[in-house]
Amino acid sequence: MDQYLKHVKTVFQEHGNPDMAPFQIKYMRNQFNYYGLKAPVWLALTKDIHREKGLPAGEDLKKLARLCFEEEYRELHYFALESVQKSMKHQEIGFIDFLEELITTRSWWDTVDWLAPKMLATHLKRYPSLVPSIPDRFIESDNIWLQRSAILFQLKYKQSTDAALLFRLILRRADSKEFFIQKGAGWALREYSKTNPDTVVEFIEGNKLAALTKREGMKWVSLA
Repeated sequence: MDQYLKHVKTVFQEHGNPDMAPFQIKYMRNQFNYYGLKAPVWLALTKDIHREKGLPAGEDLKKLARLCFEEEYRELHYFALESVQKSMKHQEIGFIDFLEELITTRSWWDTVDWLAPKMLATHLKRYPSLVPSIPDRFIESDNIWLQRSAILFQLKYKQSTDAALLFRLILRRADSKEFFIQKGAGWALREYSKTNPDTVVEFIEGNKLAALTKREGMKWVSLA
């Protein structure tokens, strides 16, 4: 996997745009370095690498992802997540531990908002016995990114959303001062309002929520 990563780094660096990188770094509040690759570019490069080198599986996949996350360039973290996402339909129930590791590694909204409503969502749908134990454990964690993940994992569930669970998780952190928790709760409510607007309005109006959460949660309803 070390040689695999070396190849990824070479390809990404060769195709990077140094003129774009400073803008990406600034946009992400100087959290990470960038090669200057736009999403369509690194996605295409990732697809080519998978086709050429194959997609690692099992412990090799975990090792590659960990190696990527040890690097300073954010596109390498994206490469790791794209590789993991392509494997989700084949993962065993215990893979939840690795997803938790990814959520809490080099955490920022871009990776967490990929992991939670896509990979975590897929895994919990495949293994419903993990619900609500995992979301409950995440929401009780001191880690805001696990908390946000618990709130967001049903983001694309639509009619399959467990509204009682969603509302309970949001209320558990309703007193949070963290921007990413307040905003995440509002985002989750806004998405669910597209499926069940009356229930969302009733919840927002009937509970003490942060102003940001209410504002975000009501956006779609206000436009409808």
